[in-house]
Amino acid sequence: MNSINLAQALQHVSVSIIPILMGMILHELAHGWVAYKMGDPTAKLMGRLTLNPLSHLDPAGSMFFLLTAATSSAVGMPLILGWAKPVPINPRYFRNVRLSMILVSLAGAAANLLLAFVFAVLLFALPALDPQISKGGFLFSTCRFGLIINCSLAWFNLLPVPPLDGSKVLAGFMPTALIRPYLSLERYGMAAIVLLLVFGLVGKVVLPMSALTVQLFGSIISRFI
Repeated sequence: MNSINLAQALQHVSVSIIPILMGMILHELAHGWVAYKMGDPTAKLMGRLTLNPLSHLDPAGSMFFLLTAATSSAVGMPLILGWAKPVPINPRYFRNVRLSMILVSLAGAAANLLLAFVFAVLLFALPALDPQISKGGFLFSTCRFGLIINCSLAWFNLLPVPPLDGSKVLAGFMPTALIRPYLSLERYGMAAIVLLLVFGLVGKVVLPMSALTVQLFGSIISRFI
């Protein structure tokens, strides 16, 4: 890796580390919080209803983030991904297991989209508040990556590939007899995700949906700022 590529990689990591840390932590916290509201105290009892990064970070997920952040393109819609330790959920506490699991599973993506919207507001508001803020500066770039990364995390996690959240949402609408066989595919999930990433199939779904979401947020916010 030459010095230019190394500098670019370090820049990608520096502007994306805060947004993706926030995204991963809030994603898991949202799962645990909604589960707690649905009657499951497991996450709370295990100390996972916290903003402390040390309670959520997964070594492999953090390394995957560093790898994708360092090698991602600075142009367009970069696919930068990572994951935190899953929040423990015990469905036995739920009164309506199907509905509760759907809501708990959707909570993570909803948290990422909410955070992406906050970054989008900042992206529009910062130059309006201070014309001296450069569109190529660190703060502006961090907000831009925060918008893109969290949209990507939301749509990536909604893919119906076990063990991603989208698989649990889909399982909530399946006939009972199909749920267990479908979710049992989770043992092959990581291998399947890696293959989908290698062949670019994840990017063909996640990146267009992320781009559409970014455009939607931009069109909404531009009406007010």
